[in-house]
Amino acid sequence: MPASATKALRVAVLADSDTRWKWGALTATRISPEKTEIHLDGYLLRGRATPTPRQLREVGVTADSLREVTAVEFLRAMGGAAGEESYDVLVLALVGGGVQAMLHGLGRVWEDRAERPVVVTGYVGVVYEKLADGLLLRHGADLVLANSRQDADRFRAVYEGVGADATAVTEVALPFLGGAAYAGEPDAADRPYTVVFAAQPSVPDSRKDRTYLLERLIRHARRHPEREVLLKLRSKPGEHTTHIEELPYQKLVQRADPPPNFRLVYGHMGEVLDRTDLLVTISSTAALESLHRRVPTVVLTDLGVREALGNHHFVGSGCLASWDQLDEGHRPAPDPEWVARQGVAAHGGYETAFDEARTRIESLLGRPGGRPPLAPYYTPVTAPGYLPGILARHHLAPDGTPLPGAPAADKAPGPVRQVVRRAARGAYRHGVQRVAPVIRRMGEL
Repeated sequence: MPASATKALRVAVLADSDTRWKWGALTATRISPEKTEIHLDGYLLRGRATPTPRQLREVGVTADSLREVTAVEFLRAMGGAAGEESYDVLVLALVGGGVQAMLHGLGRVWEDRAERPVVVTGYVGVVYEKLADGLLLRHGADLVLANSRQDADRFRAVYEGVGADATAVTEVALPFLGGAAYAGEPDAADRPYTVVFAAQPSVPDSRKDRTYLLERLIRHARRHPEREVLLKLRSKPGEHTTHIEELPYQKLVQRADPPPNFRLVYGHMGEVLDRTDLLVTISSTAALESLHRRVPTVVLTDLGVREALGNHHFVGSGCLASWDQLDEGHRPAPDPEWVARQGVAAHGGYETAFDEARTRIESLLGRPGGRPPLAPYYTPVTAPGYLPGILARHHLAPDGTPLPGAPAADKAPGPVRQVVRRAARGAYRHGVQRVAPVIRRMGEL
C-alpha cells in the first residue's frame, strides 16, 4: 500500500511474552509512516510465557483485536484463509527460534503471493549474549531492527561475516523510551527520596546471589530510613515473562524482615521512574529507560562484571558501582558518548530515531510488483542439522509446512479446554519455581 493511500495501515504483531508484546506493539506504532491511521491486531503465541490478562493490562498497550494462537493457527491466518484479514506490516516479536520458524512458515504460505506484508523483527532490549545465534535466526525478515548505532554495526558485521545479506539491518531505538526528564532530588516535604532496584527474572539465577542482592537492598533501606526503597518486580508468583524465574524475590523476602520504608512494587516501568531518584539494577533494560530520562542510574558490580550477568554491556558507561559505594553516597555520571551509541537519546533526537525504518517500510509498501520472497540465511542446505529442530518445536516440517498432528484449532477453545490449559500452565510454573530447585539442591548433596 503506497504511503499516500488514505486507508488505514493494517499491522499485525505476533508476540510470545508480555515484554515482547509491549516491544512489538510499540514498535508497530513507531515505525508506521507518519500521519497514517493504524489498525493493530495482536496475536499471542501459545506457550509457557503467554501473558496473563493482568500482565497485558500492566503493559498498557491496546490493540484493535487480540487473540491467542498456535504457530500453525497463525500461519493459517497469514495465509489468507476465508474470513482472515490481510496486513501491510507484520512484526515478529518472538525469541529467535520462533522468528526463524515463522519466516519459513510464512515463506511457504506466501510462496505464490507478491503482495505479502513487510516483515519486521528485532530485540526487546540489550543484546548481550548469543549475538550470532540470535541474529542468524532473525535473518530473512525485511527489517531487522537494531536499537542503537552500536547494535547496528554489530549486526551488520555478523551478517556480512557469514556471507548473508545485511541490508535488512535498520537502526532505530527502544520503542518504550519516554517520559519527563528527571527534575532533581525532591524536597523532603513533597515526597521521600526514592531508590528503585529493577529486578530481573533470570539474572542472577542462584539463590545465594539473589538473596545477597535482597539483603543489600534491605540494608540500604535500614541505613536510610528517610528514603523510600522499592523492589520493582516484573511478574507476580505463577506468572512468566520473557525469562523463567525459578526463585522469585517475593518468596525470598518472606524470610527477611524489611523495614517500613521498603516495599515491593509492580506496574509500568515508566510510572515507577516518574518518582525514582536512583535506579539500581544488574543489567536490566530499565537502565536505558532511566538514562534516557537522565535519572541517576547504577549498574551493580557486587557480583562481578561478567557476561553471564549482562552488566559487561555497560563497561564504559560510567554507571558501574557497588552497594558499598552507593551506601556512602556515590552518584554515577554517565559517559555521554557511550549513552549516545546506545540509542538512549538523553539530550534529544529520539523523535527522529525511527525515520529510517519508516522510510524503508514506505519504500517496500510502494514497490512495483510487490516484495521478493522471504530468504532466511538458514535453509535445509546451509543448516541441515540445526534448522529442522528449530522448525519442529513449532510443529513445522523442514519445508515450512505443518507437521502431521500439529495443533491448529478452527475455533476458540471451549471453557473446559481453557481450564485444562490454565491448569497445565500452572503445573509447569509450579515445576519451574518449586520442584526444579528442590531437585537441583538434592543433586548437590
